[in-house]
Amino acid sequence: MDRDINAAKSQVTRRIFRDTSMTLPLLGFGLMRLPQKEGKIDYAAAEVMVEQAMQAGCNYFDTAYMYHGGESEKFAGKVLRKYPRNSYYLTSKMAVWMANDADHVERIFQEQLQRCQTDYFDFYLLHSVNETIWKKSVDFHTLDFLKKMKAEGKIRKLGFSFHDTPEFLRMVVESYPWDFAQIQLNYLDWENYRSREQYEILTEAGIPVLIMEPLRGGALASLSPVANEILTKAAPDSSIASWALRYAASLPNVLCVLSGMSQAEQMQDNINTFSPLKPLSAQERQTLDEALTAHKQYLAVPCTSCRYCMPCPAGVKIPEIFGIYNQYKVMKSRSSFQNNYNALPEESRASSCVNCGKCAKHCPQKIAIPDMLRKIAEEVK
Repeated sequence: MDRDINAAKSQVTRRIFRDTSMTLPLLGFGLMRLPQKEGKIDYAAAEVMVEQAMQAGCNYFDTAYMYHGGESEKFAGKVLRKYPRNSYYLTSKMAVWMANDADHVERIFQEQLQRCQTDYFDFYLLHSVNETIWKKSVDFHTLDFLKKMKAEGKIRKLGFSFHDTPEFLRMVVESYPWDFAQIQLNYLDWENYRSREQYEILTEAGIPVLIMEPLRGGALASLSPVANEILTKAAPDSSIASWALRYAASLPNVLCVLSGMSQAEQMQDNINTFSPLKPLSAQERQTLDEALTAHKQYLAVPCTSCRYCMPCPAGVKIPEIFGIYNQYKVMKSRSSFQNNYNALPEESRASSCVNCGKCAKHCPQKIAIPDMLRKIAEEVK
């Protein structure tokens, strides 16, 4: 029987998983952007955030094989082991693109169990599905293996995360009776990234939806000055980030909204937003539309800092460069842009790109990364 974990103690709003007694917190902790110190996970700071989450009933933890260079799963294993295993949900993912063959897929899964110091995953996903990764998954019989792991109790709920067209999503949906699916959804991508169509396809199929990138890698935590002013005037006591989180969570078929929080202050603000969740009103949606229209004038690179493009063979710090460039386009401060850009090691700047194209192949946002780096390098000159 499906368990209901800590529902009675939860501060944050919870939603029922299909027709079961299982409930998930609407706010999930994504372990892909944990606080860092000297280039490594800051265990002390990150452990405080896990404690914050658990106390609030935000007990859904999402990691993956390649987050933090493989250290995220190890962090989850070390920090969560002090809590009873039935007091939280642990989620990880199969990065098929990192496997060489079917045997390698199995070795990755067993390594994930060891890293996370667990006998099973509550939720498990075929990671970052697109047409190329799906083909590789078929070649490596990955779904057959994951179905076997589910039958053995090492996976409780099996799903997939998705980065492709709605048309291809229909084929994936029809391939297996999935327990859930995870898609990128926020008010900027609702139309741009065709998130609306993806959400509707999954809802029609009766598949619960988990949301990733509700803040678009932090880009929706602070908008352009004009857009910020519109939202702040409408809700002076609410953060800009809370608008995006409430937008995603207001959709009825959304089971959990993942936030890759990196500061205790972000965690507390998000917990406040979901304790309890107040769905956006019609007036608030209109206000958000006004802010989005104002903000779109400033957009430069649709990067979410997911870091799937890393490591760069040439050593270019791609997400950092795009972040600095986007900030420049919003704030319009040439001197600040130049200072921030020059603070990067020279060998890590846009001009070091060798146009190998490896980054673009892994970019969920389909950014022509080498072309954009070349543009930025020219603008720096």
